[in-house]
Amino acid sequence: MKSIYVIRHCEAEGQPPESPLTNKGLKQAIDLAAFFDNIKVERIISSPYKRAIQTIQPLAKKLNVEIEINSQLTERVLSTNHLSDWFEKLRTTFEDFEIKFEGGESSQDAVKRILNVVEDSFTGEFENTLIVTHGNLMSLLLNHYNKEFGFDEWLNLSNPDVYL
Repeated sequence: MKSIYVIRHCEAEGQPPESPLTNKGLKQAIDLAAFFDNIKVERIISSPYKRAIQTIQPLAKKLNVEIEINSQLTERVLSTNHLSDWFEKLRTTFEDFEIKFEGGESSQDAVKRILNVVEDSFTGEFENTLIVTHGNLMSLLLNHYNKEFGFDEWLNLSNPDVYL
Protein backbone atom coordinates (compact mmCIF):
# COMPACT_ATOMS: atom_id res chain seq x y z
CA MET A 1 0.00 0.00 0.00
CA LYS A 2 1.32 3.44 -0.91
CA SER A 3 1.77 6.12 1.72
CA ILE A 4 1.79 9.83 1.07
CA TYR A 5 2.86 12.11 3.88
CA VAL A 6 1.70 15.71 3.49
CA ILE A 7 3.86 18.10 5.49
CA ARG A 8 3.31 21.72 6.41
CA HIS A 9 6.61 23.58 6.56
CA CYS A 10 8.36 24.44 9.82
CA GLU A 11 8.19 27.86 11.50
CA ALA A 12 9.18 30.63 9.07
CA GLU A 13 10.08 34.30 9.29
CA GLY A 14 7.23 35.40 7.02
CA GLN A 15 4.87 34.70 4.15
CA PRO A 16 6.82 35.75 1.01
CA PRO A 17 8.26 32.89 -1.09
CA GLU A 18 11.83 33.81 -0.06
CA SER A 19 11.11 33.79 3.70
CA PRO A 20 13.51 31.41 5.46
CA LEU A 21 12.88 29.29 8.52
CA THR A 22 13.44 30.84 11.94
CA ASN A 23 16.09 29.34 14.23
CA LYS A 24 13.27 27.41 15.89
CA GLY A 25 12.11 26.27 12.43
CA LEU A 26 15.60 25.00 11.57
CA LYS A 27 15.57 22.91 14.78
CA GLN A 28 12.08 21.67 13.90
CA ALA A 29 13.41 20.53 10.49
CA ILE A 30 16.05 18.40 12.22
CA ASP A 31 13.38 16.91 14.50
CA LEU A 32 11.20 16.24 11.44
CA ALA A 33 14.06 14.29 9.85
CA ALA A 34 14.26 12.17 13.01
CA PHE A 35 10.48 11.61 12.89
CA PHE A 36 10.99 9.73 9.60
CA ASP A 37 13.87 7.55 10.90
CA ASN A 38 11.85 4.33 10.66
CA ILE A 39 10.06 5.12 7.41
CA LYS A 40 11.60 4.29 4.04
CA VAL A 41 11.15 7.60 2.23
CA GLU A 42 11.71 7.18 -1.50
CA ARG A 43 10.44 10.45 -2.97
CA ILE A 44 10.29 14.03 -1.73
CA ILE A 45 8.29 16.71 -3.54
CA SER A 46 8.35 20.28 -2.27
CA SER A 47 6.91 23.70 -2.87
CA PRO A 48 9.56 25.99 -4.36
CA TYR A 49 9.22 28.38 -1.38
CA LYS A 50 12.42 28.63 0.66
CA ARG A 51 10.70 27.65 3.94
CA ALA A 52 9.35 24.43 2.42
CA ILE A 53 12.70 23.40 0.96
CA GLN A 54 14.54 24.21 4.21
CA THR A 55 11.97 22.12 6.11
CA ILE A 56 12.85 18.94 4.26
CA GLN A 57 16.56 19.50 3.49
CA PRO A 58 17.88 17.74 6.61
CA LEU A 59 15.91 14.59 5.79
CA ALA A 60 16.74 14.69 2.08
CA LYS A 61 20.44 15.06 2.89
CA LYS A 62 20.32 12.26 5.48
CA LEU A 63 18.63 9.88 3.01
CA ASN A 64 20.41 11.16 -0.09
CA VAL A 65 17.03 11.68 -1.77
CA GLU A 66 16.64 14.51 -4.27
CA ILE A 67 14.04 17.18 -3.49
CA GLU A 68 11.74 17.54 -6.50
CA ILE A 69 10.46 21.12 -6.75
CA ASN A 70 6.85 21.43 -7.86
CA SER A 71 5.18 24.83 -8.30
CA GLN A 72 1.74 23.20 -7.87
CA LEU A 73 2.57 23.06 -4.14
CA THR A 74 2.96 26.83 -3.61
CA GLU A 75 0.67 28.43 -1.06
CA ARG A 76 -2.71 29.49 -2.29
CA VAL A 77 -3.00 33.24 -2.96
CA LEU A 78 -6.19 34.61 -1.44
CA SER A 79 -5.89 37.95 -3.29
CA THR A 80 -3.22 40.16 -4.78
CA ASN A 81 -4.87 43.10 -3.00
CA HIS A 82 -4.35 43.89 0.67
CA LEU A 83 -7.49 42.66 2.45
CA SER A 84 -8.01 44.16 5.90
CA ASP A 85 -10.62 41.47 6.53
CA TRP A 86 -8.53 38.63 5.03
CA PHE A 87 -9.27 36.33 7.98
CA GLU A 88 -13.04 36.44 7.35
CA LYS A 89 -12.53 36.18 3.60
CA LEU A 90 -10.37 33.10 4.13
CA ARG A 91 -13.09 31.59 6.33
CA THR A 92 -15.56 32.20 3.49
CA THR A 93 -13.37 30.22 1.07
CA PHE A 94 -13.80 27.15 3.28
CA GLU A 95 -17.58 27.53 2.98
CA ASP A 96 -17.76 28.46 -0.71
CA PHE A 97 -15.08 26.66 -2.72
CA GLU A 98 -15.85 28.64 -5.87
CA ILE A 99 -15.45 32.16 -4.44
CA LYS A 100 -12.43 34.01 -5.78
CA PHE A 101 -11.05 37.40 -4.76
CA GLU A 102 -9.18 39.75 -7.11
CA GLY A 103 -5.92 38.21 -8.26
CA GLY A 104 -6.50 35.19 -6.04
CA GLU A 105 -7.31 31.55 -6.45
CA SER A 106 -10.50 29.79 -5.44
CA SER A 107 -10.34 26.86 -3.03
CA GLN A 108 -11.59 24.65 -5.85
CA ASP A 109 -8.69 25.68 -8.12
CA ALA A 110 -6.14 25.27 -5.32
CA VAL A 111 -7.39 21.76 -4.51
CA LYS A 112 -7.08 20.75 -8.17
CA ARG A 113 -3.42 21.82 -8.12
CA ILE A 114 -2.37 19.77 -5.12
CA LEU A 115 -4.56 16.83 -6.16
CA ASN A 116 -2.54 16.59 -9.37
CA VAL A 117 0.59 16.01 -7.27
CA VAL A 118 -1.12 13.56 -4.89
CA GLU A 119 -2.75 11.51 -7.65
CA ASP A 120 0.53 11.39 -9.57
CA SER A 121 2.17 10.03 -6.41
CA PHE A 122 -0.49 7.34 -5.97
CA THR A 123 0.00 6.12 -9.54
CA GLY A 124 3.80 6.45 -9.43
CA GLU A 125 6.37 3.79 -8.67
CA PHE A 126 7.29 4.83 -5.12
CA GLU A 127 5.70 3.39 -1.98
CA ASN A 128 6.45 6.31 0.39
CA THR A 129 6.31 9.89 -0.84
CA LEU A 130 6.61 13.13 1.13
CA ILE A 131 4.85 16.26 -0.11
CA VAL A 132 5.98 19.51 1.54
CA THR A 133 3.59 22.41 1.21
CA HIS A 134 1.78 25.18 3.09
CA GLY A 135 -1.01 25.33 5.64
CA ASN A 136 -3.89 26.66 3.59
CA LEU A 137 -3.24 24.42 0.59
CA MET A 138 -2.73 21.39 2.84
CA SER A 139 -6.00 22.14 4.67
CA LEU A 140 -7.90 22.27 1.41
CA LEU A 141 -6.43 18.90 0.42
CA LEU A 142 -7.37 17.38 3.77
CA ASN A 143 -10.88 18.80 3.37
CA HIS A 144 -11.12 17.05 0.00
CA TYR A 145 -10.69 13.69 1.75
CA ASN A 146 -12.46 14.61 5.00
CA LYS A 147 -15.19 17.27 4.84
CA GLU A 148 -14.93 17.68 8.65
CA PHE A 149 -11.52 19.31 8.14
CA GLY A 150 -12.29 23.00 7.67
CA PHE A 151 -11.34 26.51 8.68
CA ASP A 152 -11.11 25.76 12.42
CA GLU A 153 -8.82 22.80 11.76
CA TRP A 154 -6.63 25.04 9.58
CA LEU A 155 -6.40 27.42 12.54
CA ASN A 156 -5.14 24.59 14.73
CA LEU A 157 -2.38 23.37 12.40
CA SER A 158 1.14 23.59 13.75
CA ASN A 159 4.49 24.21 12.11
CA PRO A 160 5.46 21.64 11.07
CA ASP A 161 2.52 19.32 10.76
CA VAL A 162 2.41 15.87 9.17
CA TYR A 163 -0.61 13.99 7.83
CA LEU A 164 -0.59 10.51 6.31
